[in-house]
Amino acid sequence: MEKKLVIAGFGGQGVMLAGELLAEAAKDEGKFVTFLPSYGPEMRGGTANCDVIVSDKPIASPVIAHPQAAIIMNLPSLDKFEPLMEKDGLLILNKTLIPREVKRTDLRVLQIDAQTVARELGNEKATNMILLGAYAEIEKPVKLESLKNALKHFLTGKKEVLIPLNEKALEKGAEIAREFLGGK
Repeated sequence: MEKKLVIAGFGGQGVMLAGELLAEAAKDEGKFVTFLPSYGPEMRGGTANCDVIVSDKPIASPVIAHPQAAIIMNLPSLDKFEPLMEKDGLLILNKTLIPREVKRTDLRVLQIDAQTVARELGNEKATNMILLGAYAEIEKPVKLESLKNALKHFLTGKKEVLIPLNEKALEKGAEIAREFLGGK
């Protein structure tokens, strides 16, 4: 098993946190993992993406030329990564910020109005966790429980109060993914 995921969006959308959580969860499960962040020139508002590979065997390179899956949080990221996707790859889109349809017909696409769902949960910043929860449910690189446990590594101090919200967001994303899979 080797899962190659790109997470992409604007700086400030939690792209790196989602990637770090997945990497930490994989490490906690004893899997091989790489995490490779990439930032645009600005921190907040600029582009940000990360490559995460989870495998049961050693990983040769942390670079992903053709992602098997991508969590896409904004339109510029869709424009950049859609052409690079592997055939039959999985695109999970934050359709709140993506006003167009996917052009390729050889991809599996799950569009989630993630910001609206996050707002309903109590905080729009949980958008990244909804999309990550959906990815984890569909591709199963790690258990959802492992992602929840990984939150404790990153949300410390004053941010600890955000753990329950983020756990709910991961669960909500997984629930949306189960509905998606049930309709296939």
